Formats: sequence, structure tokens, C-alpha cells
Amino acid sequence: MKKILLLLQVFLSTTLFAQKWQTVFEKTSGKETVTYEQCISYYKELDAAFNSIRIREFGMTDAGYPLHLILFSTDGKHDPIQWHKDNKVVIMINNGIHPGEPDGIDASMMLLRDLVTGKIKAPENVVLGIIPIYNIGGSLNRTAFSRVNQEGPLSYGFRGNAQNLDLNRDFIKSDSREAKEFARVFQFLNPDILVDNHVSDGADYQHTMTLLTSQHNKLGSVLGQYLHDVFEPSLYKGMEEKKWPLVPYVSFEGGNPERNWVAFYDPPRYSSGYATLFQTMAFMPETHMLKPFEQRVKSTYSLMQTFLEEATKQAAAIKSTRKKAIEAVRQQQEFPLTYRVDTSRFDMIRFLGYESGQKTSEVTGMKRTYYDRSKPYTKNIKYFNYFVGEQLVTKPKAYIIPQGWHEVIERLALNSVIMQRLKNDTVIEVEVSRLSDYRTATRAFEKHYRQSGIKMITQIQKIKFLKGDYMIYTGQAADRFLIETLEPGADDSYFSWNFFDAILQQKEGYSNYRWEDVAAKYLTEHPEVRAELEARKKADEKFAANANAQLDFVYRQSPYYEPAHMRYPVFKLR
Repeated sequence: MKKILLLLQVFLSTTLFAQKWQTVFEKTSGKETVTYEQCISYYKELDAAFNSIRIREFGMTDAGYPLHLILFSTDGKHDPIQWHKDNKVVIMINNGIHPGEPDGIDASMMLLRDLVTGKIKAPENVVLGIIPIYNIGGSLNRTAFSRVNQEGPLSYGFRGNAQNLDLNRDFIKSDSREAKEFARVFQFLNPDILVDNHVSDGADYQHTMTLLTSQHNKLGSVLGQYLHDVFEPSLYKGMEEKKWPLVPYVSFEGGNPERNWVAFYDPPRYSSGYATLFQTMAFMPETHMLKPFEQRVKSTYSLMQTFLEEATKQAAAIKSTRKKAIEAVRQQQEFPLTYRVDTSRFDMIRFLGYESGQKTSEVTGMKRTYYDRSKPYTKNIKYFNYFVGEQLVTKPKAYIIPQGWHEVIERLALNSVIMQRLKNDTVIEVEVSRLSDYRTATRAFEKHYRQSGIKMITQIQKIKFLKGDYMIYTGQAADRFLIETLEPGADDSYFSWNFFDAILQQKEGYSNYRWEDVAAKYLTEHPEVRAELEARKKADEKFAANANAQLDFVYRQSPYYEPAHMRYPVFKLR
């Protein structure tokens, strides 16, 4: 009798313990996702109950709430610097960047719960840093209608943050407080692997989980090859064994994957492209929006578990390969600013799809695409997953930025760029770039009217810099970040995102009647400019008939024309 009572007591104790740590997702049988308040409260309770968990607050987000980071380590030590000294693989997981895509939020809660309670074996050589909900403003803006394509949960957050920004376009430009705090968290953790959980939109197919992997060619030959040839295939194998067959993020044209399936190109406005700048292997799991919420969360859980398993087995290779990649960037002299797909190379992937067709729309009466789930198929498809770098630039010995460009300086500092300040006013011979052409977008994109078609003319000049201006020597771990933010022609340069637009407007000018006399005297004293003016009039009839254009031409050749107009305020020391 005593034995039966003891067993009953153990059973009840275990049951109560399990019930205590049930998530909202589990309590509602996979129908609901947790709210922001419930999520943070849950992690605070885990923190209080288990030594292996630590919750930390970073700075405020646009929503007026702090960004939280959950740290997990089996030994109860939560110092990332020590983690790296101990050669532990640091995995950073970001959830809720688009809170209408909440799968990672709920899956992470269950994963951490199972790690700390011992339901699944916690690796000693892998540690976690998890952002429970990144877009807090979007999470609080909860409805049941913003994701019309999506199958559950019953209610969820909104894509835009408290500024109505898409945070997955904000990593490099950091208009949001969230992005600034993300940079702090990222640099604090210095992750070897980044996982940013999403839900896809688009075509219909059999797969529940798809995976967008950071473009391996961007990571260089050492880390990129390891990612493409070893680590990524191990994830596919692990998920296949868990009965969740993986496929790359679905981005093919229309309903036919055989036409042209090209890997997603991820410049650093995206989390995966941003992480690549620091030689971090990055992944965006994208569950399929038409699969039930319960399936999507479970597949996300399985994928994160697979990351843990493979990182545990490959820890030594991951750490050593990334160290080599970081050192290679320090030594690298030429960097591409843009990339194009290499159509001569491809991988073969197995795709589980549904046949698509055309039928008459009940809404428009015209033809529409549909997918026939009664006709599944399995095909081997060409996947164009190789990119070639273009517009090569040679990194300078140093960049020099006048201190007045504080928005740029702030972002460099957030991303662990090592900078020195000039101790005295100093004249330095530098490479100066001046804009010869550019195009400004006519429609706003994420708060900006972006610049493109950028062309520069460079020359060597002596420039006076002031005490406090910033000297940024290259040969540091952030070299790739510096190139892609400070070189104007890069995909997501700070110039392209309008941080330097003030140079595009003249601050001084002239009255024609006054300039006529000064210009005439200047031409008399500088016959070479007179000769250029006459040659230009002979070559261009419109110019010859335009007095204003001629006066402006002379003005721009004279010392009265302001040096800062159209001069890019990032200088290079060669």
C-alpha cells in the first residue's frame, strides 16, 4: 500500500510540475500563441526556478518596453566573453521580428523549458541567447486579421513596429530603437550562429519548414564552404530524420519551380545579411503559412533542436572555422560591393510540391493560379545558390569621418567598430570622392527615399580635420561592415540610405547681377577656365544658349564654390 501511495505521490508531483510549465500553446492544443506579457512572465519564472537561465534587459524599444535577452548555459555562467574563451558555440535566436509570424516565440519557450527541466539533453559545449519577442510594438498590436494567408493562430501581432517599420529591413540603417538594441545584443553575444524565426508567404507545397541560409559566397571561402558543404547539409539530414523534410526558402517564379529557382539574395538590411558582415552563419527558418499553427510550431522546435544537436557535434569545427574567417577578413584587401547570381552553377534539391494550374476567378472572372493538393509530386529541381561578387574595391588604410556625422558614428560604435579620435586639428592628405551622378527614388521605402546609380570622381587632396574627428583604421574584425556601410556603391551603404544627403544641397549661392562682374574678372585672371567655357559652348548648343548654366559653370570652377557640396564626407587614407 505504501509503495502504491509513493508512486501516486510521484505521479501527482510530476504531473503538477509539467502543468506548471505548460505554455499557452500547449494549454490551447496548439491554437493560440502567447501574448507579450505572458511570454516575459514565463521567462521570469524560469529564471527564478532554474540556475541555467538568466533574463537580461537591454535598452528601450520604440514601444517603450525594454528588449529582453534570455541566456542559457548548463553551468549557470552567463558571460559571453567567457563562453568564447571556453570554445562554446554561441547560438543567437531571434523571435517575433514579425509578430504575426509567432512560431518561434512559442517554440523557444518550450525548447528552453525542456532544456532546463532535462526533458531533452542540454549540450555543455553550446549556449543560447534568445530574444523572446523582438518587435514588441507589433506584438502588442494584436488582431486576427492581418495575416490573411496564414492558417492560425487565433490572434497574433502585426508586422510593423511602433514606428510602422518593417524591422527586417532595418538592421543596417537602424532607424528603430529595436535595431540599435539588436546590434548591442549581437555584439554582446558575438554569435557563431544566428537563427531568425519567420513564417513564409507565397506558393503552396508539401513542406512545413523551409530554410533561408545566409549566402555562402558572402562568407568567404573558408566559412562559406563549411556552411554550404558541411553544416547546412547536416541540418537537412537532421530534419529528415525528424520527419520534417527541409527545402530552401521558396522563391521560385509563379507556380513552376523548374522555371527559375534562385536563392534569396540577402543584403545587410536583413538579419541574415547583417550577420554575414561579422562572419556569423545565419538562418531564417520560414514555416509554411498554409500549414496549421500547431505543425508550424512543432517543426520550428525540431529545427532549433537540430541546430543544438549539430552544433554540439561540430563545435570544434564551427569555432575554428569562424576564427579563420574573421582573421581572413582582417587580411583581405579587395571586397565586392554587389553580387549577381552565377547561372552556370547550381545545386539539385528535392522539392515536394503540388501541381498548379489556372482556373476562372470567382472574384474577377479572370484566370487565377491555384494549387491542387490532390496532386502532390516530388521533383529534383535546379537551385541557383552561387553568387559572384562585383564592383571590387580595395580597402583603405583608414577611413576618416568628421565628428559632425554623429548618426553614422553612433551606428559604427554600436557595431563594435574600433575608432580613434584626432587629438589635434590636423591637415592630412587623403583620397576625396565627389558625386558625379546619382538617382533618388520617387517613392518612400521604410522611411527613406533611397539613392542609387551612384558615381564618384576621386582625387588626392589635403584636408583639414578637427580635433575629435574619427580615424578608423582597417585590419579589424569589422572590416566587412565598414566596407558595406561606408562605400557609397554598396547595396545598403549609409549613403544609399540617405545619411549623407545634406551634401547634396548647396548652402551658399550668388545673385546673377553680382556674379556677372566677379565671374568676368575671374575669367580674365584664369584664361584656362575661359577656354573651357568656350569649348563647352561650341560642343553644346543648349549650354551655349543658357546664360544661367554658363554662370554656374564658371562658379563651380572658382574658389567661391563651396568645397562640401557633393563631396562625400568619408575620406580615405591610402
